[in-house]
Amino acid sequence: MKISARNVFEGKVQTVTKGAVNGQITLVLTGGEHIVSVITNSSIDSLGLVEGKTAYAIIKANEVIVGKGVDGAKLSARNVLAGEVTSSHDGAVNSEVAIMLSGGVTVIASITRESVHALGLQQGDKVSAIVKASNVLIGI
Repeated sequence: MKISARNVFEGKVQTVTKGAVNGQITLVLTGGEHIVSVITNSSIDSLGLVEGKTAYAIIKANEVIVGKGVDGAKLSARNVLAGEVTSSHDGAVNSEVAIMLSGGVTVIASITRESVHALGLQQGDKVSAIVKASNVLIGI
């Protein structure tokens, strides 16, 4: 199966925590980064998610927020992934920003061209890719 989401990351399920309706899944990527997802308990069961199972975190590029200077900031988003801008391509309205995480995984963000310029983003800048756990899909 091919999908349109730009960010598909392989990892191992580290933890599964079920609540009344939803559960929280934490994946450890091959580079060591952690990605947290909140999905329904029925999805956890139908995917057979258990600790140690290989799974994929899927994130659409337009769900990635780019932050500069957010190290140590208190945010409600569960996924704050530090990295470095490796490229930025401007379109008429949106820009595509590639962020290389320390473990070698690249996150693609689709943000407005105006935001790229407001942040002064350039290749080599230290930034964070920020994603709410509810915006992370899990696949197997």
